[in-house]
Amino acid sequence: MKHWRHPALLAVIAILLGSGCTKKFDEINKNPFDFAEDELKADYQLMGEPLSQAQLNLLIYNDPPTAQLQQNLNADIFSGYMMAPTPFEGNINNANYGLLYYWNNAPWRITYANVMKSCNFAQEKSKDTYPDFYAWAQIIKVEAMHRISDIYGPIIYTHYGIINADKSVDYDSQEAAYDAFFQDLDEAIKILTGYAQANATPRFTNFDLVYKGDYTKWVKFANTLRLRLAIRISGINPEKAKAEGEAALQHPLGLLQDPEDNFAVDISPVTHPLNIMCYTWADLRMSAPMESILVGYKDPRLPHYFVHTDGGVNEYHGIRNGINISAKEEYSGFSMLVKFENKIQFMTAAEAWFLKAEAALYGWRGAGVAADNYKNGIRTSFNQYHITNVDDYTNNNTNKPIPYLDPQNAQNNVPAGDPHLSTITIKWEEQASTQQKLERIITQKWIAMFPEGQEAWTEFRRTGYPRLFPVVINNSGGTISTEKFIRRLPMPQIELITNPKAVARAVSTLKGPDTGGTPLWWDLR
Repeated sequence: MKHWRHPALLAVIAILLGSGCTKKFDEINKNPFDFAEDELKADYQLMGEPLSQAQLNLLIYNDPPTAQLQQNLNADIFSGYMMAPTPFEGNINNANYGLLYYWNNAPWRITYANVMKSCNFAQEKSKDTYPDFYAWAQIIKVEAMHRISDIYGPIIYTHYGIINADKSVDYDSQEAAYDAFFQDLDEAIKILTGYAQANATPRFTNFDLVYKGDYTKWVKFANTLRLRLAIRISGINPEKAKAEGEAALQHPLGLLQDPEDNFAVDISPVTHPLNIMCYTWADLRMSAPMESILVGYKDPRLPHYFVHTDGGVNEYHGIRNGINISAKEEYSGFSMLVKFENKIQFMTAAEAWFLKAEAALYGWRGAGVAADNYKNGIRTSFNQYHITNVDDYTNNNTNKPIPYLDPQNAQNNVPAGDPHLSTITIKWEEQASTQQKLERIITQKWIAMFPEGQEAWTEFRRTGYPRLFPVVINNSGGTISTEKFIRRLPMPQIELITNPKAVARAVSTLKGPDTGGTPLWWDLR
């Protein structure tokens, strides 16, 4: 698939990527093309092409080294999904909390340069005459920016493009950003619902790399995203969470329901960046928690996620995070990831069912029955991989995560009885405590969301589930608690240099210093 359809359209990249988020705002709304906007509007390219690029850069699709820094060497590791066998930077790196600022600029830089600018430009050009494009851009923007807020906390969102007299650009606190996310989703959902219910002819089909212009599916995704964010703030602001969650749950077009509804960006013919990281560079392997949980549960999704090692038939080994690694060869023989197709997954329909299960625990209207939603979440995840024996799995009340044994170094073992080793079983138990029910829901959601490490890390921080293994080596200098795990990334160095006054104001909205150990607004653990 060719994502840019006219050579002149390549000029948009230079403008959208050519500056930091606090510089050259006067260029954002200029026509990036060499000919009249009316000509581009005729087939919607003026709005559509930037939004194609926005989708492709939710995780940068064609630059694996940058994608590795954008997500893999932070959230994918912090989530307990994966671990690198490579002792980067003398084995003082993110994996053991020796945070590297030149790595941790990437999520911010890529999202503002390649997504936020694209969405802003498309909205400026579609605002008065193309409401469907405007709403579509709004949804993509929230999808991108809630991820950034869940990494750093404060973000530039409602003040984007507004330069103060002192040349700074103000941040929104995370609470203010979430309020804006809900407002933007509400507006976009209303607009696209009108198009869907009127059976309007789709206008952005040629630029939509997820749903091929299907208005109804975009509304379902936006509803599910709204529910995700509502669940996120259910601890810190239960009244707001309930109102937003119920709005999503009771919407007539519903939520994501089947694997065909999964939100996954088609990047073909480009190879999935995780394939490059794992197979070309040998920088990526299975994590220890994945081994413990999937092997312990005898989970039939295991061979769809990871490749067994040469040590034995159906034998899997994962690497514990934050350990002493002297050479890549020590752990490079551990389980690789199964190669991914040319789609980058950001939300599954299974997640929607698990969100409903948690909403049902809180008694939200429209959520249904927690047990049914839990089972449907597992069933939907199984269907995604064409696995049929779901009832045997959901009725199993004996299998548990197994102790972790590192064949290379026994100091990394997690033995039976360790408080970080979960004892939660699979089968739903109605008589269980609310916390036990929540652990079941989140553990299964964690399995089903693989390999989307950003959301998995975020939900681990919110709930403490699934139970993960703490780092063995902590190179944070005391700024991150080993037992509490990393809570966020510090503000990006590029902002400290280009927007220092605003950064200082933003940091004052945090619960503590600008370190990886300070919890975010919604993080009550």
